[in-house]
Amino acid sequence: MSISNSPEETAAAGAHWARAAKARDVIALIGDLGAGKTQFVKGFVAAIGSEAEVTSPTFTLVHEYNGGRLPVYHFDFYRLERPEAVVGIGFDDYLDAGGVCLIEWGNRFPELLPAHTIRITIASRSETERNITGTTTP
Repeated sequence: MSISNSPEETAAAGAHWARAAKARDVIALIGDLGAGKTQFVKGFVAAIGSEAEVTSPTFTLVHEYNGGRLPVYHFDFYRLERPEAVVGIGFDDYLDAGGVCLIEWGNRFPELLPAHTIRITIASRSETERNITGTTTP
């Protein structure tokens, strides 16, 4: 577990995870609105080596970031109501595409995530402080 005291530290946590990332990794980001999931992704994408501008894919559902050592597929499951909607956006194809899948609200459809999914929880302790905890699924 790490503690973040700012958006920059949350992005640094994302960068830390990116350094160990490999093709076909799946990372489910879990946390309330405003917890820092997108900040985490910003740091992750920058550390992968992409210069893409990272924004939340809340309305587009997925953003693709290229130009780094691995492509990054950034999902947001917040607005999706059924597993069929996730399948409908081609989620399975992205899992096999050779990049890293980062999924905001990754706890919404756990049955769709592969067994090797890494779960990172970002929990607000105060307005500025966050606990960031990563676990893998057995």
